[in-house]
Amino acid sequence: MEQCIGVFDSGIGGFTILAELRKLLPNENFFYYADSLNNPYGEKSDEKLFEITSNIVENLKSYGCKIIVIACNTATTRCIKYLRNKYSDIIFIGTVPAIKVACDHNFKNTLVMATPGTIDSERTNELVRDNKRADQNIYLVPCYGLAQAIEKKDTLKVKEILKNIFKDYKDKNIDSIVLGCTHYPFVKKEILEEMPTVALLDGASGVAKETKRQMELHSLLNKNNSLGKVKVYNSLEDNIAVLD
Repeated sequence: MEQCIGVFDSGIGGFTILAELRKLLPNENFFYYADSLNNPYGEKSDEKLFEITSNIVENLKSYGCKIIVIACNTATTRCIKYLRNKYSDIIFIGTVPAIKVACDHNFKNTLVMATPGTIDSERTNELVRDNKRADQNIYLVPCYGLAQAIEKKDTLKVKEILKNIFKDYKDKNIDSIVLGCTHYPFVKKEILEEMPTVALLDGASGVAKETKRQMELHSLLNKNNSLGKVKVYNSLEDNIAVLD
């Protein structure tokens, strides 16, 4: 079986990560697992998420994945330690909210948008404790229903949720927003309509760079120069498609 890079998310959100991976690793084959059936992840228990993500890893292993990118902030912040312990033979690359990026760039008032599960996770709060300076404010905002509305392409619902989220932060001089869910870059335009002066930050580029670094470190890079292929499995439709 031809080896590939496995990528998974609770639906379409991880395509934002996949796009960066394909730019940096054009010769690699990818297998993308869109778990739309179990969307959203952010409101599930740890035990349920462990079960869901373990099943996905088993599937990706069966398709010959040599490294797995968790293109989901919720699954990373809550499951990556568990998965690394359970599958010690697999290299996992995670995705976390770009809180460090916001702090390193010296933004003063950062709003972190993420699913409830990501906001409540130990890892997200570690990122705040480890990077925030005394002169910086970081507001952690659980965005109930937003990932699901994006997944369903429900633009009216998206706008309604965003309006409710931002109404309490209009007077906080927000200068940056961390998009702490891989679904959220799909609605940058709608976010900027509500908060037009902010910088939008996400971790997609960093995830791609770390994936390449790990593949170089473990001699996993594809040696041929042909353009890689992408296969996509959607758990809701239970089918596999090949992308151009």
